[in-house]
Amino acid sequence: MVMRIVEAAGLGLVVLDIVLYFAAYRPLGNMVASEERGYSDARQRVREQQLRVDRLKKYQAALPQADKRLEDFTSNHAPSRRRGFSAAAHLIRQVADSSGVQPPSVAYRLDTKHQDPLERLGLEIRVTGRYTGLLKFAHALETANDFILVREFSFAPGDNGILSLRLVADLYLTP
Repeated sequence: MVMRIVEAAGLGLVVLDIVLYFAAYRPLGNMVASEERGYSDARQRVREQQLRVDRLKKYQAALPQADKRLEDFTSNHAPSRRRGFSAAAHLIRQVADSSGVQPPSVAYRLDTKHQDPLERLGLEIRVTGRYTGLLKFAHALETANDFILVREFSFAPGDNGILSLRLVADLYLTP
């Protein structure tokens, strides 16, 4: 009989152990694992945010220099609106002379519709000459110190190996 009581007590302890495992230990283990995952996720987000803050600090440190470089660029490569037409005429005449092409005809059109930081002076240039001279002319315009964007470029045949070039470009000006 004592044996039965000991067996019953042992069986009761096993059942109690199983109940405690499913009622307390397992839920607490799941909660601990969940909290560990949450902690790990939070640490990962903190690392990512710290990297982002570091990048933003670099940008913030570079901002005063960027403003200075932008001012230098506009003062060195974009003539003022007041000087724009004469700067364009002088540049085109100088490039035509150095390329060995006929003096070009130029039409100007100031674009006042757009509210960009720089204004655009549209240039439509018609010039005649030999193929190599026309290429030198176009290349010199594209690589000029002034901020010029060539938008259209077309050749038309002429007499005695002479070609005609129609070039449409924008010269950017400071307001």
